[in-house]
Amino acid sequence: MNILLVYPQVPDTFWNFKHILRFISKKAVYPPLGLLTVAAILPADWSKRLIDLNVATLSDVDIAWADLVLISAMIIQKPSAEMVIERCRAQEKTILAGGPLFTARPEDFPTVDHIFIGEAENTLPQFIRDRQLSRTARIYKSTDWPDIEDSPTPLWSLINLKDYVTVTLQYSRGCPFDCEFCDVIILNGRVPRTKSPEKFIGELEALYQVGWRGTVFVADDNLIGNKKRVKLMLRALSDWQKKQHYPFRLIAQASVNLADDEELLNLMSKANFFKVFLGIETPNDVSLEECGKLQNLRHDIADAVKIINRHGLQVMSGFIVGFDNDQADIFERQKRFIEMIGVPVAMVGLLTALPGTRLYERLKAENRLIEESSGGNTDAVINFRPMMDKAELIRGYKRLMNLLYDARSYYGRINTFIRDYRHKVKGGSLKLNNIGAFLKSLVLIGFHHSTAPYYWRLLIKTLCLRPKTLATAVELAIQGYHFKKIFLNM
Repeated sequence: MNILLVYPQVPDTFWNFKHILRFISKKAVYPPLGLLTVAAILPADWSKRLIDLNVATLSDVDIAWADLVLISAMIIQKPSAEMVIERCRAQEKTILAGGPLFTARPEDFPTVDHIFIGEAENTLPQFIRDRQLSRTARIYKSTDWPDIEDSPTPLWSLINLKDYVTVTLQYSRGCPFDCEFCDVIILNGRVPRTKSPEKFIGELEALYQVGWRGTVFVADDNLIGNKKRVKLMLRALSDWQKKQHYPFRLIAQASVNLADDEELLNLMSKANFFKVFLGIETPNDVSLEECGKLQNLRHDIADAVKIINRHGLQVMSGFIVGFDNDQADIFERQKRFIEMIGVPVAMVGLLTALPGTRLYERLKAENRLIEESSGGNTDAVINFRPMMDKAELIRGYKRLMNLLYDARSYYGRINTFIRDYRHKVKGGSLKLNNIGAFLKSLVLIGFHHSTAPYYWRLLIKTLCLRPKTLATAVELAIQGYHFKKIFLNM
């Protein structure tokens, strides 16, 4: 049995970092962890081939080779996924599809033979058994949450790891919070499910054995959803990292209450985490109440960011405009707030109603939905009737993004961040692509009329006052190049 796994193309977005790839000679930021895990669930004697359209092209020969084609996609990948489906149908291939795109609206894909709703550890074995009995169904759906301790190690042999900037793994699924706009608890549940320390370290060891060295994104919905268990894992991870001379630098997503737990912060730093993404959302307390993000109301966000930065964790964050309680001044408030707390990588998006969320159901009941979500939140598309005038909201959002990623604002936030940041990351060596990235930044950023003064001042100031953070400063400058490209013509 020949199985072709296809990961559709991700459009140019905030997080795909397309414009930094030229600095570091990589093809994509992240590999398709979901498909690599699905491949490991399939029978070992089936032949497998994975095509990630973000690093390679899908040929007619690839499609002809396949007995089954498996597609996994997010909502934002819909245009590319539809093209893949059309090409496979032209060759009369049996198509299997799963992931958030197909879970959200299975009715949009009548030509897909089998759609999987729920986690593959539950649904895919059902299909395999049914196929053996020649009685397959079109929809395979599971509402049970599988024990991810039994989830297989991703099949890294299907990709060329050298194509990617960062490799992804999972330690847990689910989040204890219930934010109105978020679809995490729909896809992964509200009770965090974790892997044992031994299981997670085993997956890191497998990654180490295939030769990966560098950044690992622990792509959990909220790494600290179960603090007691994650602390046990972090202690084991710290020991493993030390034994292996710190081959991995790690990134995670967490909630703001991370700042409350000194022990947890120290454990993350000791385990070599160096970045964390927080959903800060808005300085408007009424909007936080509206969306149910009550955990943020219990914290002074500026202090929380400083505390986390001082433990060697660079805070990246998400923000939202377009809540019902946002007024015309929200754009200026967001700008001042983001600059004050000093978060360089600030993903500000328009509120979007994702299928199945509490927000979606509320707006549907209020007859305010206009269209389905594009799956992106930085594309200046809004899929419902907002309380604020829609044209004013979109215009204000576009202006906000251009102001935030203007060199003066962006480099100002870098300087604020570096003032509070304590460099603690361990291991790693100076590689040729790091040197190459720095040299390219000198040309593309250091000699560009709009960024040159800020870039050189940042480098000189950092080198003189905080030399250990120089690599971080250069990295942020390069990321700023990407963000400016994204929002240049908005």
